[in-house]
Amino acid sequence: MKNENNIINDASFHTHTFRCKHATGEVIDYARNAFEAGSRTLGISDHVPLPDDRWPEARMAFSELDDYTDAIEFAQKALPDLKIFKGMECEYAPEYHSYFKDELLGERAYDYLIGAGHYTPLAGTWINSFENLKTASALKAYSTYLAQTMESGLFAFIAHPDLFGCSNTHWNADLAACSRDIFQAAEATKTPLEINGYGFRKPPIQSTEGLRPRYPWRPFWEMAANYDIQVICNADAHRPKDVLANIKDAKCLANAFKLEIIDHLPTPGSDTKKT
Repeated sequence: MKNENNIINDASFHTHTFRCKHATGEVIDYARNAFEAGSRTLGISDHVPLPDDRWPEARMAFSELDDYTDAIEFAQKALPDLKIFKGMECEYAPEYHSYFKDELLGERAYDYLIGAGHYTPLAGTWINSFENLKTASALKAYSTYLAQTMESGLFAFIAHPDLFGCSNTHWNADLAACSRDIFQAAEATKTPLEINGYGFRKPPIQSTEGLRPRYPWRPFWEMAANYDIQVICNADAHRPKDVLANIKDAKCLANAFKLEIIDHLPTPGSDTKKT
């Protein structure tokens, strides 16, 4: 039986490094902390640099990609008993489809990519999804973008799909409609959705229901139970000490709504149900 004070067998596939400019620590620091906590699997997934170096305030420069790759490979050699997966967290840009597929997943042999919507394309520009998903049009753009991301077939799962919890204080019909679109796309493409542990560590939001995490947002995951989808629970660590943080909280939420949890790295578009 697993000791409640132990995190043995927990794995996280969402881990950042200092390169994204809003995290601390090198790959080896996260890897050592995970191994010492009893985990034998870890995914490293810093924010992807794009060839045009857009959004430089929150990700490494394209010129740092080799260094990041080398840091993961160094940790893999230093800790051979820890299975370290090489990944990236990505905003899908259709013009860079071949970069994701042929260079990252192909030439550089990345194990996986995470799809995310930190930014949302709307009316010819990109809006900040943490702050600006407040209107029906913005929420529709967000769900459309996540659906496009899933339909690309490139991404193992979608990070914090309920990110709109950061910019809304109460649940409403527009949020429910946005959520339905996300669930339908996840179901159609067989893309797991992430219950993200980082939201538990951020300052809570004062809502009409009282204090709550910015995400995960319970009404979203309650709706998820109506769809044939799977969830993956990750720490989204930005500090080495948080490498496996709040995974239990994420799993508790999933279990509350009887959601199917996967604890392995899924292949994009595949049926990950174990038989």
